[in-house]
Amino acid sequence: QVQLVESGGGLVHSGDSLRLACAASGRIFSNYVVGWFRQAPGKEREFVALISRSGGSTFYADSVKGRFTISRDNAKNTVSLQMNSLKPEDTAVYYCAARRDITLSTQQYGYNYWGQGTQVTVSS
Repeated sequence: QVQLVESGGGLVHSGDSLRLACAASGRIFSNYVVGWFRQAPGKEREFVALISRSGGSTFYADSVKGRFTISRDNAKNTVSLQMNSLKPEDTAVYYCAARRDITLSTQQYGYNYWGQGTQVTVSS
């Protein structure tokens, strides 16, 4: 089992930055691919970014590419999502998720463990 706890959400203005953190406990964190997903009101949960076990590979949704950066520190069992140039359409609950399989996947159904989420609200 892996327990994930997100933090760092809040209310910001358009153009501002936020840094989300995902803290993991339980099994060896470096054995898991980690992804960030988000769900806006009335919409389905969507992929945002992912990072490989070592941190050497990352992948982003087109909507956040160039603005968001995912990183991880396996020694500290954390994954971060740096979000810059935030837009109102980035408003959502953000979730981190861990995947046992070594392959990189943008599909939420491929992730085994989920955090409770952290709210990000961007005002115009």
